[in-house]
Amino acid sequence: MTRWPLGVVDVVYARLDDVADRARAARADGFVHVDPLLGTDERTLVIPIGCPTAFPKPVDTWCATPAPSAQLDGAWERAVRWWRRAPHALLEPWAGAVVCSRETVDAFRAEVGDVRLLVDTGHVADWGGDPCELLALADHVQLRQGRPGATQLHAGDPTGVVDFAAVFRELERLDYRGRLSVEYFDLPDQGWPLADPRQWARDLADDLRSRAIA
Repeated sequence: MTRWPLGVVDVVYARLDDVADRARAARADGFVHVDPLLGTDERTLVIPIGCPTAFPKPVDTWCATPAPSAQLDGAWERAVRWWRRAPHALLEPWAGAVVCSRETVDAFRAEVGDVRLLVDTGHVADWGGDPCELLALADHVQLRQGRPGATQLHAGDPTGVVDFAAVFRELERLDYRGRLSVEYFDLPDQGWPLADPRQWARDLADDLRSRAIA
């Protein structure tokens, strides 16, 4: 039994319209929690909620929100204003966002305060970073394979640069008390097409378990 049983982000099952159906699919795939949109009634789900998502703006409660896209006018000022109003929300940095590197994470926290992170290993790999450098700031971690210029790769892709063994060692060293969720998605309008995110999520979970990492 892993110290951090694996959950899954419900966008993996986006082709199922009902969140309760997504949770049932997640349980069938062996995941122990699901991360849906904020406001989902946990009593309607067959597994507990891990970390809900508030989108597009953070809410001052336990949830996570992606940093605003860097293409938006005034994105930095908008993000600072939002997280000052919602200091309990986790910030998720990503390659195309206004917060997209260790340097911008540090600058943002210097301006806003002790904002905690959702660290997605695929997003960090996409911008050429090492997720282990951010784990000390993480209250939730999402797992997927990636490389510079690519947020999501299959678990078996030899070009992937995410060292999951190193990620788990660092979580152990930090005595991490949060949860882990696998995430893949099919979002072609945002530049992230993927034919079968559910299978890729299962494949990553199976790979981690087979190597006794998770």
